[in-house]
Amino acid sequence: MAVLRIPDEGRVVTDPEAIRSHLSRHGIWYEQWPVAGRVDRQATAEQILAAYAPEVDRLKARGGYITADVIDVTSDVPGLQAMLDKFNREHIHAEDEVRFIVRGSGVFHIHPPEGPVFAIEVLAGDLINVPAGTLHWFDLCADRDIRAIRLFREKAGWTPQYSGSDIATGYQPLCFGPSHLPRGTAISGAFLGQSA
Repeated sequence: MAVLRIPDEGRVVTDPEAIRSHLSRHGIWYEQWPVAGRVDRQATAEQILAAYAPEVDRLKARGGYITADVIDVTSDVPGLQAMLDKFNREHIHAEDEVRFIVRGSGVFHIHPPEGPVFAIEVLAGDLINVPAGTLHWFDLCADRDIRAIRLFREKAGWTPQYSGSDIATGYQPLCFGPSHLPRGTAISGAFLGQSA
């Protein structure tokens, strides 16, 4: 389940409907797809795409996407840091960035035209699209492990176009999930570590 953070407001949101509502105001889709029992941890890309074919086909029709693939990034990938450095600086894409997380986690920071920067930590079962032209950056979580289905209209449109801003350096790629938040952190109207 995703975790939404708005660092400048000190807010953390974990309720899926509240997350969906916040993201939709920025044109971002958020869905949760079942993952338990769908594919083996060592499944091939073809097996993953076959297992999620109904959802992928629905997204293709909804967004006009024509291809889907599976990306598998682990700490063993040669040149991993150089690859990550392409995406952990603020940028846009000429087409949507669509990801369904099969395994692992990562965090998208979104810099909307109005309002504060917010971060959405995506975990297995989360689907997100970052619309074309949206200022954002992406980081892997500390375990550096993510497997995701990606959808494209054309892969050339996914090349990052950098904003030239260094805003990303002011935000930590926090990827801990709600159980690792400090006591007293506001979460969707409740506070961790305090009894009701």
